Order: sequence, then C-alpha cells, then structure tokens
Amino acid sequence: MPQRHSKNNNDLAYFTYDEKRKLGYGTQKERLGKDSIKPFDACSFCLKPFIDPLCCQKGHVFCKECILECLLSQKKDIQRKLAAHTSQIRQEKDEEAERLMLQKARELDAFDQQNHGALPQYSDKHFNWETTGFHGANSVKTTAYEEEALRTMKAFWLPSATPEALVKVNAPTTSTTCPEGKEKLKMKSLFSIHLTEDKHNEKKATTLGKTYICPSCKVTLTNTLSLVALSSCGHVFCKKCADKFMAVDKVCLVCNKACKERNLINLEKGGTGFAGHGDNLEAKDFKHLGSGPGLGLVRPATKT
Repeated sequence: MPQRHSKNNNDLAYFTYDEKRKLGYGTQKERLGKDSIKPFDACSFCLKPFIDPLCCQKGHVFCKECILECLLSQKKDIQRKLAAHTSQIRQEKDEEAERLMLQKARELDAFDQQNHGALPQYSDKHFNWETTGFHGANSVKTTAYEEEALRTMKAFWLPSATPEALVKVNAPTTSTTCPEGKEKLKMKSLFSIHLTEDKHNEKKATTLGKTYICPSCKVTLTNTLSLVALSSCGHVFCKKCADKFMAVDKVCLVCNKACKERNLINLEKGGTGFAGHGDNLEAKDFKHLGSGPGLGLVRPATKT
C-alpha cells in the first residue's frame, strides 16, 4: 500500500510538518536522570561531597571552605564597589566646585570688560576663542545665546558635540548573600551540621563513600526523605522523627540539648526522579530551523 503523498512530496521549497518532526524541530523535552540530581550530602557550591558542612537558615548546605571563600570574595567586591562609588562622588563634587568657580570668573570678566573694556582672561581649558568669531557657512557672528547653546549642545552627528556616556557606579549593598538562595547571609548565621554515619552497613560503598542514617529510626538517608537539621546542635534527622519527637519534646534525641520550633531547619536537596517529589526535573530546549540547509541555533524554551 503506497504511503501518503504528503510524506513522499519532498520537492517543496519549505519543510513539511513530518520533515520538521524528523529533524527535531520544536520543543524537545527530556527527563533528568540520577546523574543530573544533586545528592543530599553534596555541597551546593562545588557539588562535591561536603567537608565540614555548614548550613544556612534556609537549609542550603555548603562546605566550610567553599562558603567562607564565597563570603570573603563578596566582601572584597563590596569594598571595591564602595571605593569606586566614593571616588565618583568626590569627583562629582570637585567638578561642580570647578564649574561654579569658572562661572563666577566668567561673570567677573564679563563685568570687567563691560565697564573697563579689558579683555577677559579665562582659566577654563575648555574655552575656545574661535567660538566668539564666525560660525557656519553664513559667516554670522554668534551671539552670547548661540554661543552658550553651541557649548552645551549634544549632537551625535557632530564629532565635536558628541555626548559622552557617563558610567555611574551605584551605591552597592553592604550585605553578603547566599550563593544558592540569594537571600542575605552572614557568617554568624551559619551553623555546622552532624550526620550520623552508618558503621554497621556491610554493603558495598557508594560513589560518595559513606552512608548516613537517621539517629532515631536508623533509616538510611536518601533524596527520597525530607531531612531536618537542628540549628541549636546541628544533628540531622528525618522529618518524621523531627515532627514526632523534637517538635513535641523540645529536646535533641542525641545530645539532649534544648531546642525550639524555630531551630528545625528543613534541608534543601535534589529530587528523586519521580513527579510526586515536587521538583521540576524536566529539561526543555527549543530547536528551530535556521536559514540554509542546516539547523539553526538551539535556545532554551520560554517558560509558560
């Protein structure tokens, strides 16, 4: 049985719908695999197994060295921007004072010329005597109004009157931010976390080399579990044990240190690959056909 005429008709000047589908035209969707998901015991900055982990109040976990270097570099950048902003303000004040001084000197010279006939002596390096002569093809002597208009005129088509774009440095913020959540972050708000290692596990070591368990129910911690850390002592539990014991007894089950409800911090982690986990694990790219025989560029699809 012959195929459809639309699929065999390949001598058209444009691509048919079936040809576009075979070329991969349109939005391409792909489910992210396990290799693309960050484990719960990996640093949010370097994406490696964390060393001496520190956690912020939003539940983002970092290596101690990574987050301290990040905050230190942010402080240096803030100091550099603050110095540039201070220098810019000082320069603007100096230019304004110079402008007022030259304006006053020009007024005094004009007054002296009007009363005594003396020639004005300007100290303005931008003053040009040719502007008081003849101007343009009509050879008409410019008036004071025209001279001022020409001096302040900004015209992009005249090389001598092309405006210069002033690069202004805005006042920088003086607070450091979290590299993951973009909220304000200070060193003193970070607290260390302590994961309980499973030393009785006889299974083969994972790629990360260590297996962690909940100190209360002894369940192996994975991305499928919601984890809670106590900011008062740093011990990590699964959310079920935290809601069942710590939220009620107000005490840590490991070190018996008192804690409050605000000390329960939900740790951020990667997804599991299942839609029910609540994470968006679908990558999208939009492929369009460019001019010529080949495919055009691939750009990220717009979110709807």
